[in-house]
Amino acid sequence: MRRFKIAIISLIFFTFLASFGPNDKYFEIAKNLDIFATLFKEVNRYYVDEVDPTELVNIGINSMLSTLDPYTNYIPEEQIDDYRTMTTGEYGGIGAVIGRKNNKITVLMPNEGYAAEKAGVQIGDELLKIDGQEVKDLSISEISKLLKGNEGSPLEITLKRMGNPESFTLNLTRERIHLNNVPYYGLVADDIGFIQLTDFTQNASKEVKNALIELKKEGAKKIILDLRGNPGGLLSEAINIANIFLPRGSEVVSTRGKIQEWNKTHRALNAPVDTEIPIAVLISKNSASAAEIVSGVIQDYDRGVLVGHRSFGKGLVQATRPLSYNSKLKVTVAKYHIPSGRCIQAIDYSHRDINGYADKVPDSLRVAFKTKGGRTVYDGGGVDPDIPVDKENYAPIVWSLVSKGLIFDYATEFKLKHESIPPAKEFKLSQEEFNSFVAWLSDKEYDYTTSVEKMLAELIENAKAEKYYEDIKGQIDNLDAKISHNKETDLQKFKGEIMEVLEREISSRYYLQTGIIESSFDDDNELDAAIELLSDMDNYYSILSGEDS
Repeated sequence: MRRFKIAIISLIFFTFLASFGPNDKYFEIAKNLDIFATLFKEVNRYYVDEVDPTELVNIGINSMLSTLDPYTNYIPEEQIDDYRTMTTGEYGGIGAVIGRKNNKITVLMPNEGYAAEKAGVQIGDELLKIDGQEVKDLSISEISKLLKGNEGSPLEITLKRMGNPESFTLNLTRERIHLNNVPYYGLVADDIGFIQLTDFTQNASKEVKNALIELKKEGAKKIILDLRGNPGGLLSEAINIANIFLPRGSEVVSTRGKIQEWNKTHRALNAPVDTEIPIAVLISKNSASAAEIVSGVIQDYDRGVLVGHRSFGKGLVQATRPLSYNSKLKVTVAKYHIPSGRCIQAIDYSHRDINGYADKVPDSLRVAFKTKGGRTVYDGGGVDPDIPVDKENYAPIVWSLVSKGLIFDYATEFKLKHESIPPAKEFKLSQEEFNSFVAWLSDKEYDYTTSVEKMLAELIENAKAEKYYEDIKGQIDNLDAKISHNKETDLQKFKGEIMEVLEREISSRYYLQTGIIESSFDDDNELDAAIELLSDMDNYYSILSGEDS
């Protein structure tokens, strides 16, 4: 009977193949699926070692999709919850960000108002066990799965805190955790409101709307919308956020794909909150997708001024399609175009070189478009700011102190010795406190190599390879002596930068995420540029009219 069934299935399959001509696309699909199935069967049967069928197929699927673009992905059933969290911003858990610091599983940030924070979990606590299971040898993703679960389910965690040799156990109840798209809003000047938008999950537009209404009640007459580092998210939320500042009926974005149903023009459907309030939008090289739609639309309508750096350049739209066994395919279905007509997609994935590498559109090939007021803007490479601001790069010693966890550990220790600090906006380390930090570092390892030292090492290597080294050895030795870094000297030379990151980290121990944000205000060049712009409305309107170009 089994052989009979196989024969019938085979007959149906080959009848299906025969129904197509040799040049038919569907014939090619069916033929190659048959080749893949028979190849997989032969490998599974004859390969010298045992193979994991699921792993092998997943590798094949992911390799196939990687030839398209980075955003077309296969989502197996076991990853559906993570994908749902990405799109909704919600999950069942205790509300804490966990990471690895100095080879210890450490609490990096408890989310304010949720189970972990309410139970007293603090930044810097070492996580030892979850429901009795040791976690030190688990990956962060494995630990995350253990912490997550159904809302209302119990959970026991064992922690160890700096300054206390004994571990302790907390019994928590998992909650429905909602990750805010707007983690912060407030006044940054007498009449200038600031809204930080970090994601475009469900309710992002509602959060921005509520923040704007509250800030106007507090006296805000101008707004800074911070989209720096925002990776994007739901297209519908981008449309609704643009709608907050644009009249009903305004075109926001159009999508164009291979399938007719994706050729759509999306307009603002709701009543706006404020179509006149001056806006400065902060963007960075990591502002992508939906963040670029919002910033690009604001620019195309001359509705506000963009400040910062050219954005990432993701002009592709994804949709999810259901697959067998509760898995899904996230697939690129269209490109989006903002009101000026431009598509800001920076990389052409349909054309690759012989190594399979897809390159960015060169600036020389970017096409010019016009904003509503006639300003020139360009496609093919992200959204360009109206006011570019150079990003300050931290010195190597700062990166070393951060990467080796020394800034993190000192902030945790500082909290043990100081019950409170002033509000994050006002908190500043004194010279005496900085000296204490320098003394604390005296027995810590944090060596590093500067860029100039790397260049000198390359020079020496090339000189030896080309047999010039002995001729210039004296000059190289003199140069080496001059540029070799001294950690004690660098601590003083880059004291300002070190104190910036240290103050930010210490503020987080007392005020969590809000502390990090507010502590950064006085060291933020892009924010300063936006405040300066909104304090000079003549300059603001001259930029929007194109008079400054």
